[in-house]
Amino acid sequence: MSGSELRMEPYAHQHPRALRGSALVQAAGAEGFSWPEHINLNGCGLTGWPESLRQARGVQALSVYDNRLADLPEWLWTFGDLHTLNLSGNGFTQVSPELGRLGRLQMLDLGHNSLAALPDMFAGLPELRFLYVSNNKLTALPDSLRSLARLTYLNVTDNTLSELPGWLGELGHLTEFRAYNNALEYLPESMGHLSELRELHVMHNALTTLPQSLGGCGSLREIDAQSNKLRALPDTLGSLSRLTSLNLRFNDLSALPDTMRHLAELRFLDLRANRLTEVPEWLAQLPRLEKLDLRWNQLGRLPQSFGAFRERGGQVYV
Repeated sequence: MSGSELRMEPYAHQHPRALRGSALVQAAGAEGFSWPEHINLNGCGLTGWPESLRQARGVQALSVYDNRLADLPEWLWTFGDLHTLNLSGNGFTQVSPELGRLGRLQMLDLGHNSLAALPDMFAGLPELRFLYVSNNKLTALPDSLRSLARLTYLNVTDNTLSELPGWLGELGHLTEFRAYNNALEYLPESMGHLSELRELHVMHNALTTLPQSLGGCGSLREIDAQSNKLRALPDTLGSLSRLTSLNLRFNDLSALPDTMRHLAELRFLDLRANRLTEVPEWLAQLPRLEKLDLRWNQLGRLPQSFGAFRERGGQVYV
């Protein structure tokens, strides 16, 4: 028995579905082996694709996270049943537009690579619901992204985006949008059309204000806009009747719009490290508010209503 056969022996009687990573790569050389429908090759140190993988049939999910792959094989486009593809954490500097031939994809992860641009391929991916392109070197998003009518989650964090396209509001089923750690100076007014958006994460950018249209995002539960340059908030913020968490710490706010008194579901409000010198009486009267952080401002004495806020169990930090 050869040395290679000895190394494969522990996996010879295991079903491929029970194997992942390096164990799956080793088992792939065994006689009679067939690749499973869900393939996990994460963290194997791969610099090239396993040759036998081209023979796989009926593959539905393929993950090669945390390897050293630099290109995509042409046979990948034959995996017509693929609905999940994780290519994150490799060395990709570009990806082929042929990726758009995988028309059944529902989840695509291209994060943690070195992509300077994305191919204009997304019109071929009508089923896509989750798209991760975080931690790359992107300066723009391709226009074909606007065709992703079923997209619910979009993550473009940790790139070098200075603006977002006006068509962003066309992604009508988007429920979570993450764009933090970029260089954004404003958000497009079209965002007000995102009526199903529940979470907006835009911290660590260069925003000076939020769009007036934000009030149209009636499903919003959470906004995190900390560590920007916000000097004012739109009056329409008070229209977000389902908002429960609002993080505005480390900005340049000197006042709050009076319409915020209508945020009846707000539970957590972080206003640390702004330029507030006073806060309105109604702030402590928000019916669901549980925690209010006002530290590192220039506040004098708090309004009398804050005594009642503490008595009902509310936490305020000053």
